[in-house]
Amino acid sequence: MESKTATKATTAPHFDAVGVGNRPTVGGLNRGWYWLVAICVAGLAVYAWATHRSAAPVRVASAVPVSAIAAKSGDLNIYLNQIGTVTPFATVTVRGRVAGQIMQIDFTEGQMVEANQLLMTIDPRPYQAQLVQYAGQLARDQATLANARITLERYRALFSQGVIARQDLDNQQALYAQAQGSIENDQGLIDGVKVNLTYCRVVSPIRGRIGLRQVDLGNDVQATDPLVVITQLQPISVIFSVPEDNIGEIVRAMSSGRQVPVQAWDRDMSKQIASGFLLTIDNQIDQTTGTIKLRAQFDNSGDVLFPNQFVNAKLLVKTLNNTVLIPTAAVQRSQQGSYVYVVQADQTVVRRTVTISATQGDVTAIGQGIANGDVVVTDGLDRLLPGSTAAVRMDSAPTAAATPGPI
Repeated sequence: MESKTATKATTAPHFDAVGVGNRPTVGGLNRGWYWLVAICVAGLAVYAWATHRSAAPVRVASAVPVSAIAAKSGDLNIYLNQIGTVTPFATVTVRGRVAGQIMQIDFTEGQMVEANQLLMTIDPRPYQAQLVQYAGQLARDQATLANARITLERYRALFSQGVIARQDLDNQQALYAQAQGSIENDQGLIDGVKVNLTYCRVVSPIRGRIGLRQVDLGNDVQATDPLVVITQLQPISVIFSVPEDNIGEIVRAMSSGRQVPVQAWDRDMSKQIASGFLLTIDNQIDQTTGTIKLRAQFDNSGDVLFPNQFVNAKLLVKTLNNTVLIPTAAVQRSQQGSYVYVVQADQTVVRRTVTISATQGDVTAIGQGIANGDVVVTDGLDRLLPGSTAAVRMDSAPTAAATPGPI
């Protein structure tokens, strides 16, 4: 019995003395297998990640969307733009020339009147009465003159016969001269009354638009009282000032023998109102502002220009002929100068330095750096770098050279 018990005890599994519930040991070989499996799993994970990374597509930089336009050769008009005031050639305040009552008004406020057109009638009856009076006085003095002439001839005959003294002949000669003076005085009074009678008919001195009347029918007016204002509108002028630095090119343009065009635009430069020409230049410079005044004439047949209206006057001083034109939006500036982005045949862009001849609104004339037909970028410039690939959308609007926008 003891031997059997011992044999069972010997073949029974061994437990480490670590307390109740301890796991049985499997030896160092089992621990090695655990580490081998862990290393294999980690290797497979690394291999799978690397395989997935190599299979992923490589990202390529996308093309930058831009708008562009081809540079074109053309003519560019160069304007001087200044604020001007519409000024009539003539503004007349019609005044009463004689005193009297307004008997008739022959115009409507605001209408166009012609020169010598009847406007008002002042009561002529007092002057007609004076005319009759002076005419009667003239007839009386003419009779006196005739009598003095006859008496003078008689006295001359008597004096030659020695009947009367020399003193009597001289006195009669004086009376005859006095009668002649009375005739001339009467004639002057009559002529004066006739002039006053013409002043009773108030007529327009110029052709123009009549304003609001300042007297009403039946009012009594005195000489020099204002009656109405008439302003000439056709033609009309615009007076504006330009810097004294531009006098030379303006004088050269005027001396070329052609009319120098001037355009009148509205205040916000959104619409051209009228076209005219430069009429004259002032004879001195305003020292306080360093400018000189110019007057331009406009036909104003449509009454689009109104006295004292503010307009933008654009004076054409010269034209650049056969020059390369691009939109002003394409020109960029840096400390090194002006440049543009040019789209090449392979759709990449290159930065090119340019020389600007002139800029007129949204059109710029290029002196050097751009040739006719070069495609320049006008929009999307902030996302470009030299060598960038561009997705170009060509601008359909042509480069405008004949009618540039605001300065």
